[in-house]
Amino acid sequence: MKANKLGLVAAGAAVLGLSCKNQSPAKETRPNILFIMSDDHAYQAISAYSDKLIQTPSIDRIATDGMLFTNASVTNSICAPSRAVILTGKHSHINGKIDNHFPFDTTNVTFPQILHEAGYQTAMFGKLHFGNSPKGFDEYMILPGQGVYYNPDFITPRGTETIEGYVTDIITDLTINWLEKGRQPDKPFLLMYLHKAPHREWLPAERHYKEFISKTFQEPATLFDDYSGRGSAAHKAEMNILTHMNWAGDSKIDPAILNELGIPETANWDHRAYENNITKGMTTQQKASWDSVYGPMNEAFRKAYPSMSREDLMRWRYQRYMQDYLGCIASVDEGVGRVLDWLEDNGLRENTIVVYTSDQGFYLGEHGWFDKRFIYDESFKTPLLVSWPGKIPQGSKCDELVQNLDFAPTFLEAAGIQAPSDMQGKSLMPLLRGNTAGWNRDAVYYHYYEYPSVHMVKRHYGVVTKDFKLVHFYYDVDEWEMYDRKKDPMELNNVYNDPAYASILENLKVKLAALRVYYKDSGELDKMYIEKYENK
Repeated sequence: MKANKLGLVAAGAAVLGLSCKNQSPAKETRPNILFIMSDDHAYQAISAYSDKLIQTPSIDRIATDGMLFTNASVTNSICAPSRAVILTGKHSHINGKIDNHFPFDTTNVTFPQILHEAGYQTAMFGKLHFGNSPKGFDEYMILPGQGVYYNPDFITPRGTETIEGYVTDIITDLTINWLEKGRQPDKPFLLMYLHKAPHREWLPAERHYKEFISKTFQEPATLFDDYSGRGSAAHKAEMNILTHMNWAGDSKIDPAILNELGIPETANWDHRAYENNITKGMTTQQKASWDSVYGPMNEAFRKAYPSMSREDLMRWRYQRYMQDYLGCIASVDEGVGRVLDWLEDNGLRENTIVVYTSDQGFYLGEHGWFDKRFIYDESFKTPLLVSWPGKIPQGSKCDELVQNLDFAPTFLEAAGIQAPSDMQGKSLMPLLRGNTAGWNRDAVYYHYYEYPSVHMVKRHYGVVTKDFKLVHFYYDVDEWEMYDRKKDPMELNNVYNDPAYASILENLKVKLAALRVYYKDSGELDKMYIEKYENK
């Protein structure tokens, strides 16, 4: 593959649009839609939600100019299935993309296709995660699978191109380049600007790893959680920072030092991830800059390790995790700022709906974990910030229960298009207008499937209201958990068997059963997907 300088590339991004008009607008007044999504960006790491870990002034601008959703969640907290839900407006069991293993059913109709057919110019840049030819796009440059942080390949309609540099900056450059050179001014656009960061293995840009490697971050209260008060799923999940995070690939300890210290690989791709991302994946200059910063860290760890306790190691690994994870987010925030500035400088901000979200939440040491998958809040909840100057009230907040399932019908209504009747989400238009009285959803449905697999989070489904959460873990167990979200926000005490909650439990079970019927999920489908998984 031939390395390609960015100036020759014009690319597009598909976008989720929100308009506050109820009537079908005239074609020339339809809003542009800029849909910005990062990968595994925890709401805890956006300063509009919490400033304990990092400042994200550019992302925060969207909330300042528009609306911050505080109860946004996903239907299935894992990368590719979440993206399929966003594109189709249908739950995983309906669109068929239940996990990262099975292919996306390309007979699904997606909202970008519908927008394209209605006259929108469409473009996608960055991480899609499945397939190599996204439907409904005039232009795209997407990473193969997860992609890499340094010198990434991109799949394009013209073939595969390799671009030297840092992936977050490149995706931002592609997005702005398309706005400058690929956009047709006489058409509204849907631009999907999709970051790989901050997905594992968290390699920051040079300017940020030099800054963040010396930072110290506040530990979460549950970093040393022992999972008492919960069922077997939390005990058996393989997401602990100390015991399940890769030493080389994730914590960036050179395999030679690990061998010297007698520290075995955590997973069978541990050393390989380091070699592919750093030893082989960087140019000579990139590697030299990396070594000048990470080399001293490695040497300090080599000297300290023999005298470190398990508690010391957990604290050290948490800090290493945060330094790299948050360093990746710093680049995302800068990129978002560049794109917002471009829209303002070129007179497009007023009629452009801007959405920032993540494909799901992520654990930042809560319960001692990294990764996602569970229905517990840090994984289940996702950031959602939406602006549209003059339409969405500035600085507004919404605590209603919304999901990524709702994006597609919202964007279609924004464009004056009626959503297909088989889409399962609800348009967020009433909420964006500030009309909570017209919003009648009091519970959301969740279902996770990818087990047994990496991280070993058991299959489960559940119902979540503003006050409570009821979960059923199944397949190799039959366990229920219930949490009082107001009294126990960290979800440490399973009250399923507490007599004081008996009547609430009964109501939640009725509600869960009703949601299973409403969304056309069932025990028969559970069994079918288990059989497909076991026979794959």
